[in-house]
Amino acid sequence: MTVLKTSLRNFFAHKGRMALSAIAVLLSVAFVCGTLVFTDTTNSTFDKLFAATSPDVTVSPKNALKGGDVQKTRTPPTLPASRVEQLKKLPGVTHSVGQTDSTSVTVVDRNDERVGPSNGGPTITTNWKETEQRISKVVSGHIPRGPTEAMVDSDTADKKHLKLGDDLRLIAIPGDFHVKIVGITEFQVTNPGAAIVYLTDATMQQRVIGVRNAYTSIALTAKPGVSNEQLKKTVIAEMGPGFKVQTKAELVDESRDQIGSFLDIMKYAMLGFAGIAVLVGIFLIVNTFSMLVAQRTREIGLMRAIGSSRMQINGSVLIEALLLGVVGSVLGVLGGIGLAVGLMKIMAGAGLELDTSELTVKPATPIVGLSIGIVVTVISAYIPARRAGKVSPMAALRESGMPADAKSGRIRGAIGVLLTAAGAAALVMAAGADKAADGSAFLGLGVLLTLIGFIVIGPLLAGFVVRALAAVVLRIFGPVGRMAERNALRNPRRTGATGSALMIGLALVACLSVVGSSMVASASDELDKSVGADFIIAGEQGNLIQPKIAERLAAVPGLDHVTHFKEAGDTRITTPDGKTTTTDRVVASNPTFADDLRTPTVSGKLVDSYGEGAMSVNEGFAKDHKVKMGDTLTVAFQHGRSAKLKVAAITSDDTAFNKGAMYINITTLERYVPADQIPMNTMMFASAKDGQESAAYAALKKELKHDPQIQVKDQTDYKEMMKDQIGGLLNLIYGLLALAIIVAILGVVNTLALSVVERTREIGLMRAIGLSRRQMRRMIRLESVVIALFGALLGLGLGMAWGITAQKLLALEGLKTLDIPWPTIIIVFIGSAVVGLVAALAPAFRAGRMNILKAIATD
Repeated sequence: MTVLKTSLRNFFAHKGRMALSAIAVLLSVAFVCGTLVFTDTTNSTFDKLFAATSPDVTVSPKNALKGGDVQKTRTPPTLPASRVEQLKKLPGVTHSVGQTDSTSVTVVDRNDERVGPSNGGPTITTNWKETEQRISKVVSGHIPRGPTEAMVDSDTADKKHLKLGDDLRLIAIPGDFHVKIVGITEFQVTNPGAAIVYLTDATMQQRVIGVRNAYTSIALTAKPGVSNEQLKKTVIAEMGPGFKVQTKAELVDESRDQIGSFLDIMKYAMLGFAGIAVLVGIFLIVNTFSMLVAQRTREIGLMRAIGSSRMQINGSVLIEALLLGVVGSVLGVLGGIGLAVGLMKIMAGAGLELDTSELTVKPATPIVGLSIGIVVTVISAYIPARRAGKVSPMAALRESGMPADAKSGRIRGAIGVLLTAAGAAALVMAAGADKAADGSAFLGLGVLLTLIGFIVIGPLLAGFVVRALAAVVLRIFGPVGRMAERNALRNPRRTGATGSALMIGLALVACLSVVGSSMVASASDELDKSVGADFIIAGEQGNLIQPKIAERLAAVPGLDHVTHFKEAGDTRITTPDGKTTTTDRVVASNPTFADDLRTPTVSGKLVDSYGEGAMSVNEGFAKDHKVKMGDTLTVAFQHGRSAKLKVAAITSDDTAFNKGAMYINITTLERYVPADQIPMNTMMFASAKDGQESAAYAALKKELKHDPQIQVKDQTDYKEMMKDQIGGLLNLIYGLLALAIIVAILGVVNTLALSVVERTREIGLMRAIGLSRRQMRRMIRLESVVIALFGALLGLGLGMAWGITAQKLLALEGLKTLDIPWPTIIIVFIGSAVVGLVAALAPAFRAGRMNILKAIATD
């Protein structure tokens, strides 16, 4: 009981000193809980949507497109409309409804602006059917009744300022057509971000999928007392095995799996950043309790002298840590819920709409948050607690502060050197690996070992690095600068731990900066070397180029040629040894592709693969299947017939673009695949006639003015696009890493604040012998700056080593240019100095305002 009282007294006596550590626990736990609440809410929202929209049994073609897949051919797989009545007559069926859905239609308003979500959400066109009333309610106008009428959802109408009577243009594979909005419907369940346009059955069939009297699927409702499994068996018995028949549970699982992979990646990535913040928080907590124990050495010695055991002293410190963990974790769980709401608002801007009224907080979430916060805090305080338990009664006779253990320091240094050396060796092995898969394992090991090594060796490095930094940064400030240097060196273990906390976040920033910059530089260099075409034409958000648009582009004035680029889909290739392999890497294009995208070969010339009955294979395929020049392969095309094609070229795998592709002439694809099953262009290339580049570019843009789903870019624009995409991703990652850096800044603030308290008497004496308040504040700020620069120097150096090694692995995948973003590195280094200044404001202010006599009288 006495131990508990002592712990409570010390905790509340030092509550100000504990506050920053509690904030670190709060932020770390909040990020973990916020991620869990956000992903649970997202999963729950989609589960409810899938459950509400899925019929008891769904019948679709065997090769039906999966949810979210884009229709690649002119005609999607369908079922004849007669099947609806056939299935309606089956015992156990209450309703049989034909469904026609498509995500390959672009919908624009009268200003040619996209009506669908602008940040990645799908635009779904579908036929209005009675089953829609389960999830939608018509709130204005009426349902579509004719070929020129449409109904849209209220969310889309509000965001895009649409109203009854507005004209919409639908850009579909069979051709464009106009409709008028005659109704607006409101979802009765949360719509996570899709835009829905309802049309009549006939309009969907004729104008969208291009097949009359057909549906993409049939929805069945079971009679009361008939299970979905029973109904599925009845359907299979009636229709045979050539169809895809799914129960509601199976369809929900399939839909959940399709969205779940993306959500899982997002979840684990965010938890990874939360883990980094927890790791940085550990340094702050260890520092806090180490300094508190050091400051209470005499007090602990007196407690030992009057009979307190080691276990009681140890327990007292751990109870303080437990209280800190509980307070920080409880606040962190509440903060996590608030963070989840904020994430939902942010994701709304990215196209994922979630209703905060459906916030899902599972019992496991607060349990996980509290467990992480409390366990991490108690474990972090264990070493300081153990050190406190070793304080002898004779310490009551000494000045406050614990003597450094030279032996343990030497052992720690030796371990740190060994770990760092092992990590460096792993990085060297990764950089020299022949395969990216092998090298990545060494890279991960090297990153882990060098990080731990630098953390362990931090106090040893502090002595050398801080002196070097001080010679450059502090000496110009005279005696005040030298005092700041001595203060930073007074406790190398504390300086090392504080700098290491900042080092972790900045190492990741530097690593990602090097990797991102190298990716951009490599892609730009590869673009210069490989792309001979003047213009690259591609769809946005996964859109393909419709046949009519492709035909129009071929007629644009000023162009020398236009090259088609079609992915043949799943293709079965039988090699001379009789083995069959399925691949989706067969690409059909025009012979001009050999000039538009210069692909290196190890045998033959790429242009030869566009000859009659010819093709190319990639180097890896040739090695794996012992294929050589002149061999004849049997190629079975998806939706088409088989062809005998001779290998006329073997392309090198040493390329960044279309690595592993196999090329055939587009006429070969057209000869063996029916016209209505020919895939659409994934992208296209074009080159202008000599001297007409600017005019041709303007003509292409003008031709695509009314087709916002297709973009044309010259090589300069394409490079900028790649730079923006990679830069946007890096900015997102930097934003997430900011949490760890904020926690590290709190560590600097806490270290300085506790250091000021520890040196209260010393500060009073310095003020008494003439040190002014301004000089005192400057000394504290300079000490903070040098600690921050110490952490930045270690972090940036370590991060650049990681980034350079990662680039060597990327070089095996074709990204060969190393580019170190020195402006970013320099800005981060200077920014660290600013961080040090800001972190020192409060401690420096407190030191400057100390009463001199009271400070001198302090024990």
